[in-house]
Amino acid sequence: MSTTEIPIGTIDSAAAALLDSRLVILPTETVYGLAGRADRVDAVARIYHTKGRPSDHPVIVHVADYQGAVHDSWASGFPTLAQELAHAFWPGPLTLVLPRGPRSGLNVTGGQGTVALRVPAHPIAQAVLRSMDEQDPQGAPHGIAAPSANRFGKVSPTTVQHAITELSPYLQPGDLALDGGACSWGVESTIVDCMGERPMILRPGGVTTEDIATLGLDPVTISQPTTRVPGSLASHYAPRAQVVLHEFGALPADDVPADRQGFLALAEIETPAGMHRLAAPKTSVEYARMLYSALRAADDADLLLVVAVLPSEVDGVGAAVADRLRRAASPR
Repeated sequence: MSTTEIPIGTIDSAAAALLDSRLVILPTETVYGLAGRADRVDAVARIYHTKGRPSDHPVIVHVADYQGAVHDSWASGFPTLAQELAHAFWPGPLTLVLPRGPRSGLNVTGGQGTVALRVPAHPIAQAVLRSMDEQDPQGAPHGIAAPSANRFGKVSPTTVQHAITELSPYLQPGDLALDGGACSWGVESTIVDCMGERPMILRPGGVTTEDIATLGLDPVTISQPTTRVPGSLASHYAPRAQVVLHEFGALPADDVPADRQGFLALAEIETPAGMHRLAAPKTSVEYARMLYSALRAADDADLLLVVAVLPSEVDGVGAAVADRLRRAASPR
């Protein structure tokens, strides 16, 4: 497969490309996204094709601010619960599942009656959305679909080069990338279903159960959601190397040489003899930030096995790290 050279664009050129149904590799505070105009069928179709994403797997619609989410027609309703969460955590790593509005096509919702909305905090993502509104005020407020900028089921990118390397064979002339440096969170947003009386966490992320509880709400985590949401499949976020979890008693495999194995754990845990240390984060927050780069480093080093020790913190951001590692270790 031939590779398309993907240029690094400017805020305004990226906004113009999106308005023209092109795709843009875009930084957010969580991971890099593959962005396309959410109200254009052709742009959304290209996102799915480029990622190799199943058509029934929804994508998140990103908008610039709370007002654009509430008063536009991306959602057909904004329950009180959702308003409380949005006021507290937007812009930021929180996605809200709401009743689908007329502007949210079934192609972005995976055929469901709900839409996932987020207001990203990254200044470049914000600037691109606002530039789209300035260049095309009649279509404002604009929204972009922006799932992670990687092939479906693989490790999410936290630098622009990760995304370009993986997706350039599948992109086209006219597509662009924006370089916003390394992502500050490193794992995808928390997804909360706001369709009921209680907030239901369908995917853990940067906004934690404890954060939501500070609002006087009583969140519940759903391990097997009935609503389809991004990143909810049993096997996901997987490098080529096999991932095994120390939590389950997994030890370095006897049939894999130590120098073909990687080790991923908090800094306080010593590296087994002969194994490659992929990262040594000091906290769960650092673990989240380093996780995907470490898994990609394992593939770059042509390792066969990654032994990962889950963070001792079972709540907070540690829950998001554990979720991603369990999915990376699931049978494919």
